[in-house]
Amino acid sequence: MVRTVSLFFVLTAGLNAQTIEVTPPRAMVDEPASIRAAGLQPNERISIHAELTDGANVHWASKADFVSDAQGSIDTSKQPAVAGSYKEVSAMGLVWSMMPSSNGAGRYQAPRDAQTIEFHLMRGGEQLASARLEQTAAAPGVQRVPLHEGPLRGMLFLPPGTDRHPGVLVLGGSEGGMPTRRAAWLASHGFAALALAYFRYDDLPKELAGIPLEYFGEALLWMSHRPEIAADHTAVMGVSRGAELALQLGSMYPAIKAVVAYAPSNVRNPACCGFTSVPYAWTWKGNGLAFRPLRTGPQTDPRATIDVEQTQGPILLISGDADRVWESSSMAESIIHRLKSAHFAYSYEDLKYPHAGHSAGRPEIVPAWTGEVRNPTSGREMEMGGTPKGNAESSLDAIPKVLNFLQTSLTATPATPAR
Repeated sequence: MVRTVSLFFVLTAGLNAQTIEVTPPRAMVDEPASIRAAGLQPNERISIHAELTDGANVHWASKADFVSDAQGSIDTSKQPAVAGSYKEVSAMGLVWSMMPSSNGAGRYQAPRDAQTIEFHLMRGGEQLASARLEQTAAAPGVQRVPLHEGPLRGMLFLPPGTDRHPGVLVLGGSEGGMPTRRAAWLASHGFAALALAYFRYDDLPKELAGIPLEYFGEALLWMSHRPEIAADHTAVMGVSRGAELALQLGSMYPAIKAVVAYAPSNVRNPACCGFTSVPYAWTWKGNGLAFRPLRTGPQTDPRATIDVEQTQGPILLISGDADRVWESSSMAESIIHRLKSAHFAYSYEDLKYPHAGHSAGRPEIVPAWTGEVRNPTSGREMEMGGTPKGNAESSLDAIPKVLNFLQTSLTATPATPAR
């Protein structure tokens, strides 16, 4: 009899063991994961803590309280946080609501490859269980092909397999360098993506000034000769100054069949940043293109406006109404107005997000808080804008819409005008 009672006690204790599980335990950085806890008392209030160390070696952390259901379980994708870093139902709320543990961090800096997020199930000050999520920047099998031919500097990211894929030319903003993470993201979803550097990289110009637009034409030609890229199926994607550039290139090069512009500008802006060798950012046939000065009156020189209506394919704009870097939301409206007035032959859409800042729609589920950020080119501090919740919600909504836009836009040869 004693042995039976002891065995029953052991089995009961095992059944009531507290656990925390992340599903899936390894995921792409744009893929939500569910955090589940079990073995708790029914209707028990308990905490889950999360932490990571980013690519700049800054520690980020969050915590939230939950109330377990009648079975003693918690599922962050179904149950709201009742207190803590966020208060709502959000599968990845513990990730996007993270804050830096030290002062001076302007925003989350992505690591080069994968990162690990630790989750801790806490009762008071006691840790009951822990689990990990590994976030990867690229899907298994994505290949990298360095580009160092003539003046071109970049990295081509290719999906697994030997099929021909739609191509995307990926452009960064005023930070310069090579936008590899967005290119890796696109390749993970079936696109052959060229992350192209155009300044502040290797032997390229040190500043965003007097950049010849013919350089990007050479990149498009290079892409058209790659056997992995389907002919006449190429888009361009840019962020901030890269979005300005993407819209400019779309208006000039018929080879571009779709444009995706994050935090766009409807006009060309001056050289960046601070004192530069020339005042204009872009040249064409050796001549500097007109731009909008930093301080303008009520009217902008019409010569500085980008002729977006000349684009030979659909256009997708992504902006936040709390952008503190520039008025991307109102400039996106100006682009839409121009397209409507010109009876633009292709489809266009403006994804406008409330409470999102300059990083609206970022294709990653990562800490979304931003403080003052130092521009690596100018050295100046700037505010990105938006709330963590607003920035995160813009990403979760935009990720599938951008991928669907590219897939839909690049299936016809050539892109077919809307009717």
